[in-house]
Amino acid sequence: MKKLLVLLFAAVLALAGCVQTKKDVEEGGKDGDKPTIEVLGMASAEEDMNIVRDQLVKNGFDVKLNVQPDYGAFSAQKDAGNYDVAVSGWTTVTGNPDYAVRGLFKTGADYSIVSDSNLDKLIEEASTLTGAEAVAKYKELEQLLVFDQAYIAPLYISNKYQGIYSEVVNPKTVRLSKSRAQAWETIEFNNTAKNATEPLVLHQAIDSLTSLDPIKGNDGSINTLNTNLYVRLVNLTDTDEVVSDGSLSYNHAIADGNQEYYFILRDDIHFAAVKNGAAVDTGELVSAEDVVFSLNRAKDKNSVPDHRTYSLHENIKNVEIVSDLAELQNKKIAGADQSILDALSQDLPTAVSQLTADKGSVNNANGTYQVVKITTPTPFPQVLNYLAHQSGGIVSEKQVTSINTYDVANYNPDKDVAYGDQATITEGASYNNQLYASGPYILVKKNDYEAQFVKNPAYRVGSEFEPKIAKVNVRFIADNDSALAALRNGEIHVLQAVPETKLDIVKSDAKLALNTADSNAVTYLQMNTSGRAVSDSVDLRKAILYSINQDEFISYYQGNKKPAVSPVSPLVNTGLKLEADSAKVKELLSAYQK
Repeated sequence: MKKLLVLLFAAVLALAGCVQTKKDVEEGGKDGDKPTIEVLGMASAEEDMNIVRDQLVKNGFDVKLNVQPDYGAFSAQKDAGNYDVAVSGWTTVTGNPDYAVRGLFKTGADYSIVSDSNLDKLIEEASTLTGAEAVAKYKELEQLLVFDQAYIAPLYISNKYQGIYSEVVNPKTVRLSKSRAQAWETIEFNNTAKNATEPLVLHQAIDSLTSLDPIKGNDGSINTLNTNLYVRLVNLTDTDEVVSDGSLSYNHAIADGNQEYYFILRDDIHFAAVKNGAAVDTGELVSAEDVVFSLNRAKDKNSVPDHRTYSLHENIKNVEIVSDLAELQNKKIAGADQSILDALSQDLPTAVSQLTADKGSVNNANGTYQVVKITTPTPFPQVLNYLAHQSGGIVSEKQVTSINTYDVANYNPDKDVAYGDQATITEGASYNNQLYASGPYILVKKNDYEAQFVKNPAYRVGSEFEPKIAKVNVRFIADNDSALAALRNGEIHVLQAVPETKLDIVKSDAKLALNTADSNAVTYLQMNTSGRAVSDSVDLRKAILYSINQDEFISYYQGNKKPAVSPVSPLVNTGLKLEADSAKVKELLSAYQK
């Protein structure tokens, strides 16, 4: 049986993209022949692959392109090791540089194929620093990652371009953030009378949802959806500042020493559920107890099967409810002579008179509040950015524990039902919507065509953060050209990512508006670190690195790209720069071939 499964898997991979063995690709030797470099990428990145090929050929390489039709086939080829360099991309959705390197390049991390103890040390050291010290340490990190070891070769930083059907939707109400996923609650129709009756139609390329449990996925299928389903302790502004605005907290404060983080919670958010196709107020307060439960499971690798986001929260040591008001009065905030209590008390509806650990006793109007404290084992101010990520979403302890009754170690997806399983919200025999949403919207149902959301009736009612539009439909359109056509026809109202090559179409259409913003998206070549000549030779990797001329990419994209050094580049300006150098390439190839 096991042999049959292996044969079937090999056949599937062959159909997906003719998987080759490592021996199938002839690598250049050290006898003076041109080294052959296999460049792996998806069809959507074929223009980049062609530019890389031309630059490498010009610098003395032979090049084989391995173009795969989609991400699944690309991943299969990558997992099989059938590449020397892979055209890769990364967007730092948390807005902090630690996220830009920890998951990608630390030994054993979720997406890392690099194992370098010196790099691991720099990642840990940089994560504890701020200001000029952080810049200096990230400069050391980039120097090692790119110029000393050439584990990657940067291509460019992208901008963000968003298309809006402005004939119907007010473009001033549509946010385009550098990092965070799209926020829906601010969006309004031009005719505001339609807010309560007409659905806002958005777009997403991926129709198969990893999980509606915020800790079980970290990909393009669910990041935006879970961001709008679950409230968090803090948020990011459109320019990556950490704020309490639009979150579960009135305010947050960092104690002296940068290891204790306090959050004072609001009492105007309840969990929503779905009954008979409509959203209902459960009457259950989104409370400090739920925060403790949610973040403890977020940081515990074994709390759920296939936990995808625990590494983002592994720097949380403790999460607890503060009941002693004296603690807040006696501790000072970091860098100032102000108490934690004073910092948390800004613009509250009523002054704090007492704290409670019991959600049933919470009453902000009479001065009774809940405060949560998060402790990190070392100073780690970047913990706040991770709390703003969708995986920091607050779930209902009562609801999740009532559903996740299976044994995690023996979880069987064929018979065990997990909270957030997309089957439970998919139309058909499996439909049994068990979601409890703490955010501005709740998902009612989905099919292969779209997912339908409605506003949470108990989310910040009467405030500026109450959702403006009652219904949101997320339309699944895989092809970007088809999505752009749907935008122009008014079939969707917002296209979150307009390709650089299509900007003129949007600009010239009187029914559309174009939003532009900086982004944290970096495209780079990932060097294979196992089983190839590039894996063993830093000279060969550096020869590839110095063959890359970023100006040619920027020119091709008509100035709509920026130079990069690493995924850190959009977040921290280290002053480093990659300059193409054919003479250096020649020297490095000569050294490699000796």
